[in-house]
Amino acid sequence: MKKYFILLILFTTSIALAQMVDSTIQNEARLLRFPAIHQNKIVFSYAGDLYIVSSEGGMARKLTSDIGYEMFARFSPDGKQIAFTGQYDGNTEVYLIPAEGGIPKRLTYTATLERDYVWDRMGPNNIVMTWKNDGENIVFRSRMREWNDFNGQLYTVSVKGDLPQQLPLPRGGFCSFSPDDKKMAYNRVFREFRTWKKYRGGMADDVWIYDFETKTVENITNNPAQDIIPMWHQNKIYFASDRDENKRMNLYVYDLATKQTKKLTNFADFDVKWPSIGETAIVFENAGYIYKLDLNTESYDKVPITISNDMLVGRSRIEEVSDNVTNYEISPDGNRALFGAHGDVFTVPVKHGPTRNITATSGIHERNSKWSPDGKWITFISDQSGENEIYIKAQNGSGKSIQITNGADTYYYQMYWSPDSKKLLWGDKKLRLRYVDVSTKKITEVAKATAWEIRDYSWSPDSKWVAYSQYTELPDQGRQMRKIYLYSLASEKTIEVTDEWYASDSPAFSSDGKYLYFVSERDFNPIYSETEWDYAYEDMAKIYLVTLSKDVESPFKPKSDEVTIKPEEPEKKNKKGKEEKKEEKKEVVVKVDPDGLKDRIAVLPIK
Repeated sequence: MKKYFILLILFTTSIALAQMVDSTIQNEARLLRFPAIHQNKIVFSYAGDLYIVSSEGGMARKLTSDIGYEMFARFSPDGKQIAFTGQYDGNTEVYLIPAEGGIPKRLTYTATLERDYVWDRMGPNNIVMTWKNDGENIVFRSRMREWNDFNGQLYTVSVKGDLPQQLPLPRGGFCSFSPDDKKMAYNRVFREFRTWKKYRGGMADDVWIYDFETKTVENITNNPAQDIIPMWHQNKIYFASDRDENKRMNLYVYDLATKQTKKLTNFADFDVKWPSIGETAIVFENAGYIYKLDLNTESYDKVPITISNDMLVGRSRIEEVSDNVTNYEISPDGNRALFGAHGDVFTVPVKHGPTRNITATSGIHERNSKWSPDGKWITFISDQSGENEIYIKAQNGSGKSIQITNGADTYYYQMYWSPDSKKLLWGDKKLRLRYVDVSTKKITEVAKATAWEIRDYSWSPDSKWVAYSQYTELPDQGRQMRKIYLYSLASEKTIEVTDEWYASDSPAFSSDGKYLYFVSERDFNPIYSETEWDYAYEDMAKIYLVTLSKDVESPFKPKSDEVTIKPEEPEKKNKKGKEEKKEEKKEVVVKVDPDGLKDRIAVLPIK
């Protein structure tokens, strides 16, 4: 493979954003995040920079331009300054700039964390939460002294940049202060970056009120759902929750006087994200747009925002993609290699000839490419129709791509060709395992799980069977166990290969079709704990095989030395002048005998 990697110098025209440069000026901007509002101004993050715009919408103006990410901007109470979390100087810290723009002033200096990115499920470090109403102190959440990524503490730092002071709470997340700063509404848990949909477990948060004078706390939501990002305004506390029937995040308000909670927004398709409150309105993200809710009328509308700049990351350009390889394999005859890189499909010669970009589609993403066993076709998943669909194209890049599937309703995983190059097998996000006949485009469902996706599957060498592992519900035990199954394309029936006692996965047929190999955790060699009188089981997984036909002997059957009787020599014939017959290659036919199948499992004598 080194030959292929050395030759892999791939170039493709890339458009990083869906909108073209010339149309971006006129079109409404999207992917706007972490908004905040003060009177008639909104500040937000876009493409890693801060922008400011009128609260009525219009053309936004850029405030920052550093290569790092700037986020969670918050106006000071008087609206003259903006505190934000920025990644200047190689670290994620709290910064301060004038509201109209200017040189950022660094306020915090903390240790670098291993997990400190806006895309990480724990979120970035040192996130600006809010200002205290005194206008002198900024509140931020930090993991500067916390080894557990889940936990973090709330700190204040003054606009002068003094040493941060921890609030008298063991941990905390998003928060907001009462008008007199004597109380604080806050979340104890911080998991907004972990998108656990419909979660109702112990990590689902509530809104609490902490009294700095009496040192007492009060739960004002006490709901199994997720109640997050409290915003204190006068005698009310606003927050986001997914407590409604469709489990979408929407805005709610809690009246401190009446202790009643009321729903304010009714989004059904996308969650309300990252709300922030001002003097007269709340701004929030929904489906990549920014919305504004009027606190007096409780009505809300989308804020139309446009962005006009050089769109540096969206410009058409020549891109070297040799460092962006996502998949690779060798052609059936070994003369070329197949690579998926930067959303295109390439083939590279062993020694002579050009590197070919088979797809060469800017603005379209192709992935999971595979070469057909007969060498004629390359298949891949493409979003050129707007959804994930399966396509094939001639291996030399000639002709147009042929769409094989239609009406995709979910995300597709890796496809695999049948050995006869006539069918494609894949799993999807809806827990299904399906195959499609390339010529007729007919899709057949092999299996559908009730828990977890079906992600490992393989073809038999005669293309007539499919082996796969699937999590199977065990009703009496309240858990799932991975089991191996066989599916016959001829009878459309499923055969269970392993039982629920042992977890099994990664099935693969032998090339002669006699055996099915798989990995299973059934090697019980207990050791004793050094501190407690308990058993512990280590390294339970081994490779196993099962003889598919009962006519096939196990290669690991018990050995016995027996006497061999010498057979009589057959009468010799004169072969002079006769050509020796060449041994014909036998066609592989997989035979499966379900009876006693589980009893024919044997372990391979290897580590």
